[in-house]
Amino acid sequence: MNIWKISIRNIKSKPLYSFLSIFILSLSITLLLGIQQLKKSFEAQIENNLSQIDLVIGAKGSPLQLTLASVLHIDTPTGNIPYKEAKKISKNSMIKLAVPISYGDNYKGYRIVGTTNQFISLYKAELEKGRKVKKAMEVILGNTVAKELNLKIGDSFLSSHGLIENNIEVHSDKLTVVGILKPTQKVIDHLIINNLESVWKTHDHGNNEKHEEHKQHEEHEEQEEHEEHEEHEDKEITSLLVTFKNPRAFLTIPRKINKHTSMQAALPKYELGKLYKYTNIGLQTISWIGYLILIISCVIIFISSYKMIKERAFDLAILRTYGANNYQLIKMVIYEGGIIVLIAFLLGLLLIKIALGTIVSLIQISNQQIILQELVFKDFLQIASFVFLMVFLSISLAIYPIINMNISTILSNEK
Repeated sequence: MNIWKISIRNIKSKPLYSFLSIFILSLSITLLLGIQQLKKSFEAQIENNLSQIDLVIGAKGSPLQLTLASVLHIDTPTGNIPYKEAKKISKNSMIKLAVPISYGDNYKGYRIVGTTNQFISLYKAELEKGRKVKKAMEVILGNTVAKELNLKIGDSFLSSHGLIENNIEVHSDKLTVVGILKPTQKVIDHLIINNLESVWKTHDHGNNEKHEEHKQHEEHEEQEEHEEHEEHEDKEITSLLVTFKNPRAFLTIPRKINKHTSMQAALPKYELGKLYKYTNIGLQTISWIGYLILIISCVIIFISSYKMIKERAFDLAILRTYGANNYQLIKMVIYEGGIIVLIAFLLGLLLIKIALGTIVSLIQISNQQIILQELVFKDFLQIASFVFLMVFLSISLAIYPIINMNISTILSNEK
């Protein structure tokens, strides 16, 4: 007696119950595993990208927006701040490291960040190929950027104005690739890095092109000559990423900046911690919905198995008379549940990829800017074990009629 074949036939013989069991169970698995993956991805973003960034200084506005734009690069900046003022703050004796960043351009959706060579060390990144930036219009690529865009050392490209890919405002100054970073699983993998001079030169050139429409050629040349002699202190940056020397700086520097300057200071761990707290409420609610759907699916599996046993009591009794024991009949029901769970898990994993891809597109966050972490085996095993336990419990309740089967009574009633 081939128990596997009998179990598969039982599944085929009740297509509606089988479909509902598989679909609802896979939906539950999708929610439970998907939410866990989102939580892990968010936690990884915070842990990996904030390892050395204690403070972000930028223009007045939303501190959360400033943090998302300057640290995770998934929002627009609150504005610009004077580079001169930022340099003054960086000289504070309680500041260990202060890294300026400036951006406003992209290439095929990947953000271009003007900064210093310290930016790479801030994320503990290392060069895989090439060298560091030495002059204007040279760039280093994050590992993901290089792979996705198939760029290599020596390649050149034109950037576009803004943080979203477009073919309307394309700059005329070519950027040349001089280095490619090793993969880090951090946001720097998705960035294009050059120096501050490149950003200033690109945007000054863009301003001059607009200026030409209103001024004569001679006036334009005078303006261009004047801009070439401007010092960097008169320029602007997007924000300043700060690392403190000691915890005492947390109590004094942010308050001093917010109270006595035109800039704002945001604590990224605090801001993202608040965001995670609010977001976690929604994620937890969806998780409970997933558990509720799991219970519903287990109820359907119980009803389906119990109904099959009661309706086919005569067939089961015949199998007993041909030598099958209770253990073999119970195995048949267990195998049936196992097949349903296996199919549901495969379908659930497929739905996770589709669902997460849809969510990312709906909230307009490109996969170039958010890093979805794969679930570790421990998390997957925990949820899988719980699902199997619930299904096993449902089947255990359903096989009660087999244990108490009275063969002679069933055969005599059928006759």
